[in-house]
Amino acid sequence: MGHNAKVELKRASELKPTRGNSDYFSGEVWIEPLVATSLIDLKGVRVTFTPGARTAWHTHPAGQILHVVSGRGWAQKEGEPAFAMSAGDTVIIGAGEKHWHGAAADSPMTHIAVQPIVGGVDSVWLEKLSDDQFAAISAA
Repeated sequence: MGHNAKVELKRASELKPTRGNSDYFSGEVWIEPLVATSLIDLKGVRVTFTPGARTAWHTHPAGQILHVVSGRGWAQKEGEPAFAMSAGDTVIIGAGEKHWHGAAADSPMTHIAVQPIVGGVDSVWLEKLSDDQFAAISAA
């Protein structure tokens, strides 16, 4: 460690959950920051999805790792079938891969999401998955 090295403590009271932006999420989603520092270029959040809630399609310039903490959900890479995920599963998404993820229609789901920040960007948001598209996946 250099002479400018730091160690930071972020108290739970500083890391308040916020409602997911409706431009990027369908349904009720809560996002709690886990990594909130300028010391490293990394974003880490705990995301809680109510049943049927999900992200819009999106990409990450340097990829993303999801670890499901509780519940059940779905994830899908563009051009491939959606797949189920549940507590204890980890999903690794490559840089620039267009995908979405969220809770199953009948279960809440919470995951930890970690992605590097590249040039100030951690996520590039695209179009939403329609309710009809989600219903078709959920019924499969």
